[in-house]
Amino acid sequence: MSLESSLQSVLTNPTYLSVWVAIVAASLAVLVWDVRSNNDEMAPLMKFVWGLTVLYSGPLGLGMYWYSGRAQISHDSLWRKGSRSVAHCYSGCGAGEVIGVTLAAGLLALGTSLVIVVTFTFAYAMGYALTVGPLMQEGVGFGEAAKDALLTETPSITLMEIAAIGTDVWLAGEAHIGEVLFWSGLVFSLTIGLLVAYPINVYLVHRGVKGGMQDPTERRQAA
Repeated sequence: MSLESSLQSVLTNPTYLSVWVAIVAASLAVLVWDVRSNNDEMAPLMKFVWGLTVLYSGPLGLGMYWYSGRAQISHDSLWRKGSRSVAHCYSGCGAGEVIGVTLAAGLLALGTSLVIVVTFTFAYAMGYALTVGPLMQEGVGFGEAAKDALLTETPSITLMEIAAIGTDVWLAGEAHIGEVLFWSGLVFSLTIGLLVAYPINVYLVHRGVKGGMQDPTERRQAA
């Protein structure tokens, strides 16, 4: 049995899917409990970011939050900054990918090439919006905010979506919106994109291109 067939078999197995849903639900419950009990001062944007990251990737997303997003971490580091940075990118791009794939492949039943184009477009749009929006709220003009988003987010989004969309097309390119594989393949591909994009985010933070989001230990020090 090929790797593709093996993964498809796992991703359509009712037992596996039931266990995964339960694990994701438990991970979300832990995230919500910890944010409300111990990290309620976290910026609303990062609450949104971590919520979507855990929703997409379950225990992996929760582990990233525990490692880099809590005020209770012992200290900040390059690797933690990279973790927050990739989660920020992942939350927006993931939403764009879900919308794009559902619209292009599911509702419009477009061909593979058009599905890829539409999905990339939505992923870029959502990924940039998650940077442009907060900057404009801080008083930065649209042009400057858009330029900053293009500079800081393009490498991460590009690698993330090449990996995620490529994996989704490979595993579930023939699946219809009503099939389990359409959705489970999409979820699996999102996590692949996250893992592939993490190193580039660490590198961009190291080079000073990205800031790594706010150091959560500053909340503890302020308190």
